[in-house]
This record gives sequence, structure tokens and C-alpha cells, in this order.
Amino acid sequence: MPKINVEKVQSLTGHKDCLYVVEPAAQNNQFFSAGGDGIVALWDLKDPELGQMVAKVNNSVYALHYLRNTNHLLVGHNYEGIHLIDVENKQEVKSSKITDEAIFDIKVIDNIILSACGDGQLILSDLKDLSTIAKLQISDKSIRTIAVHPNQKEVALGLSDNTIKVLSSTDWRLKKEIKAHDNSVFTIQYSRDGKLLLSAGRDAHLKIWDAQSDYILVESIVAHMYAINNISFRSDGKYFSTCSMDKSIKIWDAQSFKLLKVIDKARHAGHATSVNKLYWTDYNDQLVSVSDDHTISIWDIQMN
Repeated sequence: MPKINVEKVQSLTGHKDCLYVVEPAAQNNQFFSAGGDGIVALWDLKDPELGQMVAKVNNSVYALHYLRNTNHLLVGHNYEGIHLIDVENKQEVKSSKITDEAIFDIKVIDNIILSACGDGQLILSDLKDLSTIAKLQISDKSIRTIAVHPNQKEVALGLSDNTIKVLSSTDWRLKKEIKAHDNSVFTIQYSRDGKLLLSAGRDAHLKIWDAQSDYILVESIVAHMYAINNISFRSDGKYFSTCSMDKSIKIWDAQSFKLLKVIDKARHAGHATSVNKLYWTDYNDQLVSVSDDHTISIWDIQMN
């Protein structure tokens, strides 16, 4: 097992409310953040103190999705639908009030936007004009997270009805329903090779499913003390990180699923409250975390 050294590089305090989302930007040293203050900010790890406001909306933002080809950003604006932002000019291109509900996640397949909504709807929108293609009633509980399989033929949804539902991305039919957890599923991620699906949520368990064998359960781990909010893989797929309402971040081996490192307040001057989202960057192997404590932390992860 590798020895991991962790150093806190920076703590950024530009936001005035809880932070819920961090999203990659155009360069591997850039990322977006957003949360309860409605501000969407762009940061540069080369000069992290100089954040730029890209957009401001009236309500909380739980979901962002960056479109690298056009340098546009999709913003899920709670109760007000989706906004398409021109990042370079910091201007709204268009918006669409697709729902009155909270939007918990946004993904894009080809030219279709997938929005996970608080009323259990998966809303499909046309990327060209944000017009609604379909509203799929998946559950009467919230859809909290979306994971797109690397082959883009399947989409997995994590829900507050404790299930994972796998849909075909060609006709959007239900292919598989997994009674996955004892409570809400907050985060799901496919491994880089698409062989595994990782899930976690309010029950604090990390579960690994075999995506090649009808999503049979491979392993179940009591991974944190409280709800697990997010899973983020390193780009090479060898390691992944989890973060939790218990204020900690953990680093795991993606083959053995062994815990390698705990990052917390006592040992590393970690977050004071719930850690909500992670982004493991390609820039100097730095990990970005956002929290209810209104701060963004930047961690230097050194594998020895």
C-alpha cells in the first residue's frame, strides 16, 4: 500500500453560505464552485486567491455541468430551472424554467441535458435551445445523483427512495433497479473502466456493484460515521476519495477498497462541518473540497 502524505495548500473564503458543488473547468488547474449564496465562481489553482464570479442567481445551486467544447456552464438554479452561462464573457446565453423543484445533479449525453429533480423527475432537455424533450417520472422521491457509464449507453440514478435505477440512454427505459441502501443514495460514480459502480449515501455505507454482471453487490463497507455526500476518482482510476457529513475526507484504493488516509480537522486542519463535494484534479494531484462551513479547501495529495 502506498504511503500518503496530505498537506493543506489553501482555504478559500469567498463564498458567504454553504457550498454544495465543485466542477472542473477548461484547464486542469481551474474549477467552479457554487452553493447557498447563488454565486458561481471560477478559481485557478495557480493563483487560488483570485476567484472570479461567473454568475449570480437568486437561490441555492446544487448542480453545475461544464461544457468544454463551447466553454459554457450549465447551472441548476433551485426552483428556477437551468441557466446556460458563457464563461468567458460571464453572460447568460439562455435559461429555461424546466421545473419548480430543486435540481440536484446535471449531466449531458450528446446533445441531451439530464436534470435530476427533487420531485423524482428526470428531465431531458435539448442542449441547443434548452427546450424540454421529456419529463420522466422515475420515483415519488428525489433523484439525488446521476452517473453516466463511460460507454454512454447506460445512466445510473441514485434516489431518496434508497434505490439505484439504471436506464438505457437510447430509449430511457428502466434496465435495472437495485435496492441499494438503507436510506437516501447521495452519490454514485462509475469506475474509469466502467466495470464497477460505487454508491454511498445517508446510511454511511460505501457499496461496490459489478456493472458487467447485472450490478451484483461486490462489497459493502461502513465507510464513515455519518452520511457520505460524494465520491471522486483520481484521473488514473487507481484511487478514489469520499467525503461526509462527519466532516472528514477519506482516500481509498480502487482495487482493494482499503482505506488509505483520513483527512480531518484534528489532523489536517480540515473542514469544521459537513464536506459536501470533491474534485480530484490533474493539477499536481490536488484535491478540492467544499463544505457547509462556507470554505473551499485545497489539498496536496502525495503518493509515496
